[in-house]
Amino acid sequence: MDPGRPPVIEGFEPSAAHRVEGFSEKFMRKTRENPLVPTGCLATAAVLTYGLICFKKGNRQRSQLMMRARILAQGFTIAALMVGVVATALKSQKGDQAVGTGTAPAAANTPP
Repeated sequence: MDPGRPPVIEGFEPSAAHRVEGFSEKFMRKTRENPLVPTGCLATAAVLTYGLICFKKGNRQRSQLMMRARILAQGFTIAALMVGVVATALKSQKGDQAVGTGTAPAAANTPP
């Protein structure tokens, strides 16, 4: 078995239209799906950096304020992540329900 090739599954033929998604393509797709997560990550990094700069300069009060702001930014990021997970789950659930409705034959609905 070659580790560079996918395993062979009987009866499965991969379609020619399927292509591998690269890192940057996947990152951009995920960013479009939930833009608040990268925004929260950037805000967290910016506040952390500014807080560390204030700490290095000796401005302890501003540094403490920035560390508290960092916690808020991290909380925002986690909340945005959770909203994205719930939205994706609801979208998936809605799609599954739409596929399963109205396709059963009438004979399957009658009792024996």
